[in-house]
Amino acid sequence: MRVGLLSYPMLFQRDGGLQVQVRETLLALNRLERVPGIPLMQAELVDPCRTRLDDYDLIHVFAAINGNHRIVEAAREMGVPVVLSPLVPPGWNRFSGARARLAERALGRLTGWELHTSYAQIRSALQLANVLIALGEAEQQAICAAFRIEAGKVRRVANGISPHFFNASAALFRSRTSIEGPFALMVGRISPYKNQLGMARVLAEMALPFVVIGEAEASDGDYLRTLRAMPGVTWLGSLRHEDRMLASAFAAAAVYVLPSQGEVAPLTVLEALAAGTPALMTADSALSLPGSEFALAKVRWDDTSAQKRALLALLDTPPDRARVRALVQGNTWDSVARQIAQQYQEVLHGARGLGAARAVASV
Repeated sequence: MRVGLLSYPMLFQRDGGLQVQVRETLLALNRLERVPGIPLMQAELVDPCRTRLDDYDLIHVFAAINGNHRIVEAAREMGVPVVLSPLVPPGWNRFSGARARLAERALGRLTGWELHTSYAQIRSALQLANVLIALGEAEQQAICAAFRIEAGKVRRVANGISPHFFNASAALFRSRTSIEGPFALMVGRISPYKNQLGMARVLAEMALPFVVIGEAEASDGDYLRTLRAMPGVTWLGSLRHEDRMLASAFAAAAVYVLPSQGEVAPLTVLEALAAGTPALMTADSALSLPGSEFALAKVRWDDTSAQKRALLALLDTPPDRARVRALVQGNTWDSVARQIAQQYQEVLHGARGLGAARAVASV
């Protein structure tokens, strides 16, 4: 089985959760050839400038935005089955979907249907793909409610966690930074949407140091400068996902924070839990871990009073780190790959069955 993985062209020009998801999924899929019961699989990143989509048995597209609906359309026109990991934000619901359809119709009438909204592009990708892989129940509900997709088309497969986060030690971070004592950590792109500045204000009131790892785009340069000027903030720049220093920072932190306006199923929260560190994150997320309330607080991104209360609860009675790790112990990329490979097999089996039925009907 030859499988091609791809997303929008500029994906790997930066580093973040989606990039990690694609890379780790690719590596884990190619390890499956050593697992009994899984057919030989060759998975690779597609370079559409050098190869055709119909050189593959199946295409797996990551993200339904940034023009990726055209990839799905092209593959289906070539007769290639498509699995789509759409990464639809859980903020989408029945009401916002209806509002988006009204906007789409208004834009269509104004432009003679020559222009389309991002909603229409996402919906096109969702409709054309053979199977959709959601990261959790909340994303599945958003897909079905806002975009009118049948629930039977959606499968749920959570993200995995790289092994070195489970084995992380705080020693490397402490020795390289000389940062002692408890601190809050946040990792990721620095921007108003991620809300580092709002969290910095909350932490300053609590006199808790704030370590920030990540980069800002040029348009958010002033935001980064304002953040760095906040009392208690230490900015370490960007660290690559495989850097042991990053895993050590997760292990050293007293609490991980992710107060962004919305997330699908953020890898950084899973990685913090794997390192034994409790987390506070936005309530607008698809991430669901049953029984995690003792180590994972979900609060509205703009509710600073609730954020402070949740942080104090996590800091005053820190949960046992081994118990925190146990929440995500089964979230390995190999497990993810096995579940995804099963979906590939079902899609290919269905495509072959449909092709055979059409051949018989044409006789």
